Amino acid sequence: MLKTLTFAMVHVTVAFTVVYLMTGSALAGGLIALIEPMCNTVAYYFHEKAWENVRRRRRELATAYA
Repeated sequence: MLKTLTFAMVHVTVAFTVVYLMTGSALAGGLIALIEPMCNTVAYYFHEKAWENVRRRRRELATAYA
């Protein structure tokens, strides 16, 4: 859990820094640093679901040809 928390802190810090350097706005940096990880969390869920379908399909094909 500690590794997850430290990675989250690094992620937020990088997001804030990149946006701040690009815009000069701490507000924009802060908003993006908070919103972007939430969007990535949702995207990750669907990404995992897609790969779960790929693995299931591969198992089905392997069984069908075995």
